[in-house]
Amino acid sequence: MSYEKFFEVFANETRLKIVESLVESNKNVSDICKSINEEQSKVSHNLKVLHDCNFITKERNGKHVFYSLNKTTIKPMLKIVDKHVHTFCKDNCVKKHENYIPR
Repeated sequence: MSYEKFFEVFANETRLKIVESLVESNKNVSDICKSINEEQSKVSHNLKVLHDCNFITKERNGKHVFYSLNKTTIKPMLKIVDKHVHTFCKDNCVKKHENYIPR
């Protein structure tokens, strides 16, 4: 997987919301839908993308399938991203680039 494809997964707003929701705890589809206020079909489609790319794992418990972040790579990466955001990306990042006009 290239960097472009990796970041493309995160560029989708629904997938990013799902990942943020799973930072808190493992969830089933219904819990994720409630947490991010999205329809089940949309959530399920995006869970498949995240799972196919190994961003998340899934585990069956009775009738329910619970999803969690990949503990080996994604969870540690999000901690680093969080540190970077809180250290360097306060209002400065947006203010510096909000008037940028691509050529």
